[in-house]
Amino acid sequence: MTSTSVQDVSGRLYLAVGRLSRSLRQAGVPGPGHGAISALATLVISGQLRLGDLAAKEGVAAATMSRIIASLVEAGYVSRESDPVDRRAWLAKATEEGERLVSGVRSTRVQELNRRLDRLSPEHREALTTALPALEALIADEG
Repeated sequence: MTSTSVQDVSGRLYLAVGRLSRSLRQAGVPGPGHGAISALATLVISGQLRLGDLAAKEGVAAATMSRIIASLVEAGYVSRESDPVDRRAWLAKATEEGERLVSGVRSTRVQELNRRLDRLSPEHREALTTALPALEALIADEG
């Protein structure tokens, strides 16, 4: 593959994945925004985290994460407590309600994706199935 065609594939893939992701987010249930849902999902998967560690995982500034967590605490989706090792730091943990919200959002978005996949031709569905290992390899090293 030439460098031009690699760039073309990269650009098309970037746009397609971004647009699909945005479209599926918009198909979700009303509630917290994407950044808050992403942080909450990370807490559900990773368990209790220091706010700084969560900010690093999410790729946002600590101040931004602090605002996100404050809104999730206020909504009852996250609990926050002082870190017993470092009283200056905070630990955040998804509540049961937060876990239910993440599960519901995933379910809604997966159902919408299923509807879209059902509309594809068998050839396009097969092409996506064949491409999944390569797409998964693109994110395999992310933490």
